[in-house]
Amino acid sequence: MSQDRVCVSVVSHLQAPLVAGLIEDLATHCRESVELILTLNVDEPLPLRTGEAGYPIELVRNRSARGFGANHNAAFRLCHGRTFCVLNPDIRLTANTFPVLLDELERARTGVVAPRIVDPAGRTEDSARRFPTLSSLAAKALGRAQRLDYELESSPFSPDWIAGMFMLFKADAFREVGGFDERYFLYYEDVDICARLRTAGYGVRLVPAACAIHDARRASHSDWRHRAWHAQSVLRYLLTTGRSAR
Repeated sequence: MSQDRVCVSVVSHLQAPLVAGLIEDLATHCRESVELILTLNVDEPLPLRTGEAGYPIELVRNRSARGFGANHNAAFRLCHGRTFCVLNPDIRLTANTFPVLLDELERARTGVVAPRIVDPAGRTEDSARRFPTLSSLAAKALGRAQRLDYELESSPFSPDWIAGMFMLFKADAFREVGGFDERYFLYYEDVDICARLRTAGYGVRLVPAACAIHDARRASHSDWRHRAWHAQSVLRYLLTTGRSAR
């Protein structure tokens, strides 16, 4: 793996069609600036031959399924560059978002940045959020929460946390805080690491001038296992990192 390219980590869980689209987007818009660690969390056919993308791809096949944090932490250990990017398979790119994000990441003590996230219809998603509290979680459960915690304008700003679908880290900052907390199997790893980065003195930034599309596949609304993982993660966060989040 190169020091000059952005090291991108993508984890597939039977999501080959989505991964193929993302790999193609990276090839079309970012092939000179990225390398990819592709983790197959369960056994599935490759979405394409890795040598066809036009940029370096390293393939990892898990013997058993691992959680979000464990997979991306393992990918980080294979990277040797100055930046580390976590992307969900359902992210789509229509341009190279990395130059403007890297400009913001180079600011002193900025630890992680993200672009504005929109849905396929172009509506801004709630990917920049305030730290959750019991009252905000209750409001959301009752359908009384605002759709967006922040109104996005043109300038970069500092939300409490940014969603894990697209996170670009300084490698040194990610390493300093110990990466993702692997005690979270799924959900809230992003909230937790942003809180720990802030505690360590690093900034969390969102750059509205950069944009990515989230073609969402949200299993948590229909799968009892995902609802259980989500509830466990909320409780863990509130009882640990969330007690001192600022």
